[in-house]
Amino acid sequence: MIEKIQKEIQTNLRKYNQELEDIKPKEMLTWGYEKFDNQFAITTSFGIQSSVLLDMVSKLRLQKKIKIFWIDTGYLPPETYHYAEKLINNLSLEVEVLQSELSPARMEAKYGKLWETNKESDLDKYHELRKIKPLENGLAKYDIFCWASGVRSSQTENRKKMKFLDVIRQRLSLRPLLSWTNKDIFYYMEENKLPAHPLFFKGYSTVGDWHSSSPDGIKTKGRNTRFGGIKQECGIHTNK
Repeated sequence: MIEKIQKEIQTNLRKYNQELEDIKPKEMLTWGYEKFDNQFAITTSFGIQSSVLLDMVSKLRLQKKIKIFWIDTGYLPPETYHYAEKLINNLSLEVEVLQSELSPARMEAKYGKLWETNKESDLDKYHELRKIKPLENGLAKYDIFCWASGVRSSQTENRKKMKFLDVIRQRLSLRPLLSWTNKDIFYYMEENKLPAHPLFFKGYSTVGDWHSSSPDGIKTKGRNTRFGGIKQECGIHTNK
């Protein structure tokens, strides 16, 4: 089944992106569900702007619920864990947590605190262990071929080049919010009475792990506050 779909996608990727340009985010989610059925899922980090996509998913009237995967590195700030619990309860979400096979303590015993070396290669190792592999294992477990996320083109240089639908590590990645601005996010959250992440009120415009996230400053904002400014992407949304 997967091989047949992969061949079809390679042939029709441009056509699909043209279709997606003319529809709204919620319609894109419905498109993914109708196109891929049980092979379609959503990923979330429960970060600053995660509530928008999760709210949209919760309001879809579908016969079956779309799977939602939360990639939990084991190093998230306490505020993120509390925020996740709040959103899960408020939106009546069913979320499957994806984690590394290595506990934080075991990883640190084997490799050290990889985020402290200021080496991009060590950050890559960290992200491979705690984010990319857990995600890929979860997608493989349920034979997921297309997964949607809340990435937006204004967030990083890599994301400026993204299309609504791209191939990432032999699977499709759907980006319903790709063209949305910060204002779009703000007004959607306000209109739908979505709670803000607690760290937003402490100056964070983006948040991941506690050791690699900082509030916005005079010189650094957005994704430049992540990973000590060494890199902007964790690898989940790239083919490298």
